[in-house]
Amino acid sequence: MSELLSGGKALLAAVAAGAALIGAGAVALANRFTVESPVGAGRAGIEQVVHDYVLAHPEIIPEAMDLMRDRDTGRIIAGSRDAILKPYGSAWAGNPNGDVTLVEYFDYNCGFCRSSLPTITRLIASDPKIRVIFRELPILSEESRTAARLSLVAAEQGKFKPFHEAVYAGGPISAQSLARALKLAGLDPVASTAAAANPRIEAEIQSNLMIAQKLGMSGTPSWVIGDHVVSSALPLEDLQAAVAKVRAKRR
Repeated sequence: MSELLSGGKALLAAVAAGAALIGAGAVALANRFTVESPVGAGRAGIEQVVHDYVLAHPEIIPEAMDLMRDRDTGRIIAGSRDAILKPYGSAWAGNPNGDVTLVEYFDYNCGFCRSSLPTITRLIASDPKIRVIFRELPILSEESRTAARLSLVAAEQGKFKPFHEAVYAGGPISAQSLARALKLAGLDPVASTAAAANPRIEAEIQSNLMIAQKLGMSGTPSWVIGDHVVSSALPLEDLQAAVAKVRAKRR
């Protein structure tokens, strides 16, 4: 029994997490461990060890749940890598060769997204190795969708940043505020509106909505940072800590 505790803590933690998350699945894991265990401990003994270890170290449950969730998220990200990590036109900021990429899914009618803009600016200023990608997630209103289409047109023409900032500075979304934002970004409103009807624009929005659903995003802003997804406005310190965590994992 002491050999199990000293030599198999990682495996025990995994079994414990399985017990917390999938209940009866822990029995299957225990059966497998019984067969593979060099000490030949029985299932009842393994289950008792798991029980005792969880009671002594309850902190492993949320840690293991986070790990399993990040692994699932990582698989989804890996399967949709370009759709998440390849920017649409000029809809990115920071270091194009950054060692960590942070992806923000946003809605122009989201006040928390608007308040996150200066936070992102400060993050980029404080970290020369960060790359930030902006992805449209218009979920709040039809005006949000209109703004998203025009934003993608601006991104295609290398004008994402000035349009993005002008829309947020212009207050509530309206036809008038979007026209002003286009002009401030150096774009023709009539031509941009026509370009926004291109099927590839709608395809990009649909792709973002589908991926957001797969990743379990519950609102805007949502962030993809490494294999972790957060649906919440985050202060600068939390973003920096999340980036540091990704870097630490790669060492």
